[in-house]
Amino acid sequence: MNSNNNFRYIDREKSWLTFNARVLQEAADESVPLLDRLRFLGIFSNNLDEFFRVRFAAVRRLSLSGLTGEKILGGITSQQLVKDITEIVIKHQSESLRILEIIEKQLEKENIIIVNENQLCQEHQNFVHDFFIQKVSPELVTIILNDLAEFPLLKDTVGYLAIKLVMKPEQKPKVLGLVRPKKEVRYAIIEIPKSFNRIVVLPAIGEKQYIMPIDDVIRYNLSSIFNIFDYESISAHMIKITRDAQLDIDSDMSKSMLQKIATSVKDRRIGEPVRFVYDKTIDKDTLSFFLNRMGIESTDSIIPGGRYHNRRDYMDFPNLGRFDLLYQQKPPMPVEGLSLEGSILNRIAKKDYLIFAPYQSYSYVIKFLREAALDPKVTTIKITLYRLAKNSQIISSLINAAKNGKRVVVQIELQARFDEANNISYAEQMQQEGIELIFGIKGLKVHSKICVIDRIEEGKTKRYGFISTGNFNETTAKFYTDVTLLTSHNQILKDCTKIFEFFDINYRLHRYKHLIVSPHYSRSRFNKLIDREILNAQVGKPAYINLKMNSLSDFQMIDKLYEASNAGVKMKLQIRGICSLIPGVKGMSENIEAISIVDNFLEHSRVFIFCNDNDPEVFISSADFMTRNIDGRVEVTCPIYQEDIKKQLIETFEVGWKGNVKARLHSEKLDNKYRVRKEGEAVFRAQHETYNYYKNQQENNDNF
Repeated sequence: MNSNNNFRYIDREKSWLTFNARVLQEAADESVPLLDRLRFLGIFSNNLDEFFRVRFAAVRRLSLSGLTGEKILGGITSQQLVKDITEIVIKHQSESLRILEIIEKQLEKENIIIVNENQLCQEHQNFVHDFFIQKVSPELVTIILNDLAEFPLLKDTVGYLAIKLVMKPEQKPKVLGLVRPKKEVRYAIIEIPKSFNRIVVLPAIGEKQYIMPIDDVIRYNLSSIFNIFDYESISAHMIKITRDAQLDIDSDMSKSMLQKIATSVKDRRIGEPVRFVYDKTIDKDTLSFFLNRMGIESTDSIIPGGRYHNRRDYMDFPNLGRFDLLYQQKPPMPVEGLSLEGSILNRIAKKDYLIFAPYQSYSYVIKFLREAALDPKVTTIKITLYRLAKNSQIISSLINAAKNGKRVVVQIELQARFDEANNISYAEQMQQEGIELIFGIKGLKVHSKICVIDRIEEGKTKRYGFISTGNFNETTAKFYTDVTLLTSHNQILKDCTKIFEFFDINYRLHRYKHLIVSPHYSRSRFNKLIDREILNAQVGKPAYINLKMNSLSDFQMIDKLYEASNAGVKMKLQIRGICSLIPGVKGMSENIEAISIVDNFLEHSRVFIFCNDNDPEVFISSADFMTRNIDGRVEVTCPIYQEDIKKQLIETFEVGWKGNVKARLHSEKLDNKYRVRKEGEAVFRAQHETYNYYKNQQENNDNF
C-alpha cells in the first residue's frame, strides 16, 4: 500500500458505518438468540439515526459550504463522502430488511407471529379496532395537506404515514365523446404516536403469540380516520426525516446556561433535514408530492426502506416470557473484600478496589455515595455527571447528602448529546435541593468521570473517591463494560480536587502530578509514553503498547503509533468502534494488530498499557484517541498503582485479546472479517471468558 497521506487513514465516517455493520452482523448471526437478534436490529437502526443527526449532518454542512475538507477528512472530499455514505447506507438498509425477513420467519417457527393489517385473523379484528379507538386514536395527529399554504414541520426521527386518497369522481351524466374527469387525489399525513409502546401484543391463540406494529394498527383503521371522505382507494406508506442535531448556543449573557441549552434543544426540531427514508413501495406521485412540498432535493440523502423504518423500536421488543430466545443473564460477581453491608469507606481506606461492570456489581458505587450521604464525618461531595439513568440512584444519593447538610458540588454536562433534556431536568431538581451546580466551561465539554469526597478523620481531612471509564449510570452499567477505581490515594484525589478548581476558575491552569488531564496535557503525555516505548525498542529493550478504547481517529496519535510500529514496538489494539488507523501495512504499521469485539455487552472501557521495559504502566481513562477527547474536552486518565489491580487489568486485556468468536479484524477493506481460529484452537468468546475470569477468582477466594 502506498503510504502517502491519502492511504494512511480510514475515513472516520466510513469506519463508523463499518462498526454499525458489525452490529448488523450480530442480527444476522444464527448463534445469537432470536429476540436478541431483533434487539441488535434495533440498535443498528438507532445508531444510524444518531449518525445522520450528528456526523453526516456535519459532513453535509461542510459539503454545502463548498469546502472540500480533505485535510480534516483524511484525503476524501466532503462532496464525495456524502455520496459514499448514502451508497453504503442504502446497502446496509437493504441488508437489514433481508435479515428482518429471516428473523420473522424463524420467529414464526417459535410460534411468535408478526402480523400486518392484511394478516389479522378474525379473533384479533375486534381487539385491534378497540385498541385503536381507545388508546391510539386520541393520540393521533392527522393533517390534510393539499390546501395548506405551508407544509407542517415533521419531527426529527418520528415515524409518519404518508396517506394517498383517490377520491370517487362526481356522478355526471354520460355524454358520448366527453373525456372522463381526472380523479382528485388528496394527501395527508399521520404522526405515529411515541407516547406508548410501538409494538402491540395481541391476545395469544393456543401456543401462538401475535405481535403487531402500531403502524399496522393504524393502517387497519384508516377507514375510521377518513370516514368523512368519499374515497375510492386509500394507501399508507411510512416516511421518516432525520434532522441536523447541532445545537446553536445563544450568546446572550443575560440568559443562564440552563435557559440557553433548553432553547437550543427546542430549536433542534427545526434543524435542516439530512436524511429522508421512505417505504420503497410508495407510489411515485406520492413520493414526489412529499419531496417537493418538504423541499428535499436529490443532493440530500434519500434512502429507500421497508414498511417499518423505526426499527429502533425492536430494542424494546417484548420478551413474551420467551427467555429461551434471549441471552442467559448471568448475575454480576461480587468484588472480593467489599461488602454492601458494612462500611465501604473503611475498606477503601486500606486499599484500592476496581469494579468491572457488568461482570461485577455496580451497586458498590451507589453504596459509596449513600454511605457518604449519611456519614457525619463527610463534609463535601464533588462529582462530574454526563449521562444519567432515567430514575437515577446517583441523583437520589446526592440529594440525600444535601438534605443531610453536606456540601454537594455537581458538574453536570448540559451538552451531553441527546441527553440534554434529561440533564436539564436533573439540574433543576438539584438546584431546588441546594446542590451547587457547575455547568462546564465555554468551548469544552466535561466528559471526565470523577468523584471526590472530604471526610474529617482525627481532625484532618481525608479524601475518598472514584474514577471511571464510563458514565455514572446504573442502567447502562448492566450492559456497558466499564471499570471504576475506588480509592483513597491522597495525591490522585488531590489532582481530582484541582480539576474542580479548574471548573470554578478556568483561566488558571493546574499542574497534575498523577492524572493525565485533557485538554492541556493528554496529547503531550501520551506522546511521551509512546516515545519511551520507541526508545526502548531502538536499544533492544522489551517494548509494547496495548490499548483498549471505543474509537481511534486522531491523525496525530495515529501517526505516532505508526512511528512506534516502524521502531519495532509491538501493539495490540482493541478498538470497538471507529478505527482510522490501518494495521498491518509493511513500512507503516506492520507491528500493529487491531480488533473489534461486538457481542452481548457494549465494550466501553478505556485501558492503556505501556510495557516500560517489562515494568508496565497501566491507565484507565474516560478518553478515546479522538481529537475532541484529547484537545476539546475535559477528560481524565488515571494511573493504576496497586499491583493486584494492575495485574487484573493486564490479564483482562489479554482475555479480550484472545477472543476468536466475536472478534473482527480492522482493515483497510472495511470488510469486518472475523478473526480466524487456528487449527486445533479452542473456541474463546472474550466476554464469556471475562466473566469466567472473575467467577474463578471468586471461587478461588472462597476456597482459600
